[in-house]
Amino acid sequence: MNAIISASELASDLAGQNPPVLLDVRWQLSVAKAAGEPPFDGRAAYAAGHIPGAVYVDLDSELASAAGGGGRHPLPGLGVFGAAMRRAGVSAGTPVVVYDGGQGWAAARAWWLLRWTGHPHVRVLDGGLPAWEGTLETSAPTPAEGDFQPVVGAAGLLDADGAAALARAGVLFDARAGERYRGEVEPIDRVGGHIPGAVSAPTNENVDSDGRFLPAEELAKRFKSLGAADGSRVGVYCGSGVSGAHEVLALSVAGIEAALYVGSWSEWSSDPSRPVAVGPEPQ
Repeated sequence: MNAIISASELASDLAGQNPPVLLDVRWQLSVAKAAGEPPFDGRAAYAAGHIPGAVYVDLDSELASAAGGGGRHPLPGLGVFGAAMRRAGVSAGTPVVVYDGGQGWAAARAWWLLRWTGHPHVRVLDGGLPAWEGTLETSAPTPAEGDFQPVVGAAGLLDADGAAALARAGVLFDARAGERYRGEVEPIDRVGGHIPGAVSAPTNENVDSDGRFLPAEELAKRFKSLGAADGSRVGVYCGSGVSGAHEVLALSVAGIEAALYVGSWSEWSSDPSRPVAVGPEPQ
């Protein structure tokens, strides 16, 4: 099953006999508080207009737990995540489509969590809400309670030690901007740089100017040129396990399975005992 869906395909599916559950996960990484500006309010954006039938899901409280030693967006408790999905109408036998404001990061985080916890049929709206050409609604639906019970997957998740090992024994992609990977700037975390051995693969190079994924063949060519050869084990990290999920999604579109280090750089860099590499080379 393709991990992404176009807006026209979504419109067709919504009009069909087995319409998907729609999740609106609009969210933005915001450093506005430092400038005294209010942070992005996804719930307000949802209330102002969303795809008909979509249910809002909050990334910070339902797709992650409180920031701490595990990073800025650690895994949510299974009870919290499962309750949020059932509230939204998610059942094991019902397809799910997730969208956000167009960047794709938040939608990919929900996609990854659902897949990792056992949902068999979840896709991301390619291009997010800006790609949708249909009408919007402002009223919040009240779907029937779903029956989805998340079960942690045996694979697909990396911790700090696993990420460090994979950087040497396989391929570990760093999905952040190149300047953060090189350690030239670090606007959020304690120190700049990257996990030794990790390869720079910025997420924004997986999409076109409209935020839609490049064709699968182009993505496969890109990742293989960066070291994801046939049979190699692949992992991804970013700042806090959100944009990294988008890179895992891009790899899936390319036909490459990859694990996610959810703690990512926000967890790795918080421990002064962990090594840090700087510059353009993996080291």
